[in-house]
Amino acid sequence: MSVLPILQVGDVLISPDILTEYFCCDLTRCGGMCCVEGDAGAPVTPEEIAEIEEVMPTVWDDLAVRARGVLNRQGVAYIDREGDLVTSIVDGKDCCFTCYARLPEQASDASPVCLCAIEKAWREGRLPQFDHCPKPMSCFLYPVREKRFANGTVGLNYNRWAVCQSAVACGRERGIKVWQFLREPLTRRFGAAWYASLGEVAAEVEKMADET
Repeated sequence: MSVLPILQVGDVLISPDILTEYFCCDLTRCGGMCCVEGDAGAPVTPEEIAEIEEVMPTVWDDLAVRARGVLNRQGVAYIDREGDLVTSIVDGKDCCFTCYARLPEQASDASPVCLCAIEKAWREGRLPQFDHCPKPMSCFLYPVREKRFANGTVGLNYNRWAVCQSAVACGRERGIKVWQFLREPLTRRFGAAWYASLGEVAAEVEKMADET
């Protein structure tokens, strides 16, 4: 199959592998390693920082002691070496907003997995003041990374990472592509009509693949 060019839906440029590659997170396999590996926090906007600061009293007791120390000294975000605003991390890797718990589908003797304390609090109904989970959109969109250009155009790229190999395998087993796995965050970010258009483009790309 020939290499596909960059695609465009509305004002959004899309790397074609978002439509062709398989992906589906399974925390029971990876343990949530994307929250504890890496060398920088998750990209975050000033508006998201304000929301995170609002939930801090609710999630504070769920956070690790060392994470609380970083948050006390540095706040919920910092500027990384590439000049991006990102969430604070511990020891150069762990997100400050991680916590550990067993999932309902795990055996009682299984090791707890890494979860986002913000999302956990939201799912438990402890953040009733929000009509959406106040976790950064960049986290919801992963493994897709968003880049904003000066002319208002947005670019979406699929970020391959070794710690997500189990998600690639799980997606292939279940027949779920990256864009399908991210239906909810992509719809929230760009709208239902945009996501429907993305589905039409994905269908065309799949048809092209079948014809080659």
